Amino acid sequence: MSDAPIRTIVADDSVLLRDGIVRLLSDSGFDVVAAVGDADALLDAVTEHAPDLCVVDVRMPPSHTDEGLRAALEIRRRHPGIAVLVLSQYVEERYAGELLAGDVAGVGYLLKDRVIDVGDFLTSLRRVAAGGSAVDAEVVSQILGRSRRSSEVDRLTPRE
Repeated sequence: MSDAPIRTIVADDSVLLRDGIVRLLSDSGFDVVAAVGDADALLDAVTEHAPDLCVVDVRMPPSHTDEGLRAALEIRRRHPGIAVLVLSQYVEERYAGELLAGDVAGVGYLLKDRVIDVGDFLTSLRRVAAGGSAVDAEVVSQILGRSRRSSEVDRLTPRE
């Protein structure tokens, strides 16, 4: 990645958190080109602004379940050159596994409550934007745990 500011979109339905992340990124040299509160607005902003990086919350309107993560997957499908960092309170195992199953270049998944150092967070964002990855160990643990659980269930006989 060049020395140009990283063109970034922030997507989070919490206005305080969204504005806080925007301020943090702007103060740290990122070029925040859009800040949105739902998945549809995120997809529209990606089409309009062609960012380098999207920072996406998992749970957004209307159902507050997994719209953000599904939008992140859609961004990766439609625009594989755009980096995506999911920043959430939750590990949505099914879609997280899908997001991390293929090429993880330019992919990150961090848990909000486990980000304890702003400098490390910014480093993770820059690494993901540059084509690297950043995945919280708890995310990996839960995805692998699900994988192990499902393979153990597969070994059961119909009666079991």
